[in-house]
Amino acid sequence: MIDKESQGDDDMEKELHEHYRFEVDPAQSPIRLDKYLLNKLEKASRSRIQKAIKDKAILVNGQEIKSNYKVRPLDTIVIVLPEEPKEKEWAVGEDIPLDIRYEDDHLMVVYKPPGLVVHPGVGNRSGTLVNGLVHYFSKIENLPTLPGNDRTRSGLVHRIDKETSGLLVVAKTESAMTHLAKQFFDHTIDREYVAIIWGSLDPSSGTIEGNIGRHPKERKKMFVYVDGEDGKEAVTHYETIEDLYYVSLIKCKLETGRTHQIRVHMASNNHPLFNDQRYGGDKIVKGTVFTKYKQFVHNAFKLMTRHALHAQSLGFVHPETKEYMKFETPLPEDMQATIDKWRHYVTHQKSKQ
Repeated sequence: MIDKESQGDDDMEKELHEHYRFEVDPAQSPIRLDKYLLNKLEKASRSRIQKAIKDKAILVNGQEIKSNYKVRPLDTIVIVLPEEPKEKEWAVGEDIPLDIRYEDDHLMVVYKPPGLVVHPGVGNRSGTLVNGLVHYFSKIENLPTLPGNDRTRSGLVHRIDKETSGLLVVAKTESAMTHLAKQFFDHTIDREYVAIIWGSLDPSSGTIEGNIGRHPKERKKMFVYVDGEDGKEAVTHYETIEDLYYVSLIKCKLETGRTHQIRVHMASNNHPLFNDQRYGGDKIVKGTVFTKYKQFVHNAFKLMTRHALHAQSLGFVHPETKEYMKFETPLPEDMQATIDKWRHYVTHQKSKQ
């Protein structure tokens, strides 16, 4: 039995790996794991399978195994491999400036500004981050010639929304990609986001749990299924950084990476992200009905023309050195200007009392 799970949505962060789950037939005779998988996986070479075993990306009955392991009847095999790009996602290199925050022979960390699409898709065949990465890799003369390197591959291991700013890790070798994909699969990647939301959270810090799946009526939206019977498990830990009554600056740490996770979790608790048009944050959620206040919010929307979400920090174990690495980036100008504007407004309101 084969179960291939797909991850996420084209316009949201998703782990770019393949997750296969096999249950070995009760009548299966003993056979080496790599040979068994060679007959099960399309387009997978024996060397790639052996490398995945070495990189601990293949588990049998939840345990790491050696390459000479022989499968047994009813064994459960789980595989995490970097996903091959779909035909529509192959990108032509374009000379797009990249904001590289770190780079070595195995990986790089880049900053994605708001408004930049991460990956090609319908309506976005060019001008994406991937187009820039393909061009960049094609120009690196000393790119390591390790097995599996392919300069038409972008090395993306995860994504963030077009309008979300922040950090992304990019693999430069297949080995690095496998290791990083496994960390995402195991939820051991540390990802922290900063957001501006409407209102004040009560309690000021805590955890939101609620299965997330496609909205039953609106395809472009996600939905929290409170009964837990539909959708996929999603866990968001949050902490209030600054409470400005009308809006709050918060920090979110993800255990899972579901489509629109922070946006839909906050909206489900009546605290949508500031100016998040898709989830109701582009209207006044908290405050007065007076004309001056409405004008103030309208002017704040002009500063924050997107949903107020920023992937601020990213931590992971380096695939080769095994060193834990963490990267951070400050708030982008639009979010900083917006929170400063609200601070000034609240201070002015208090001075009138």
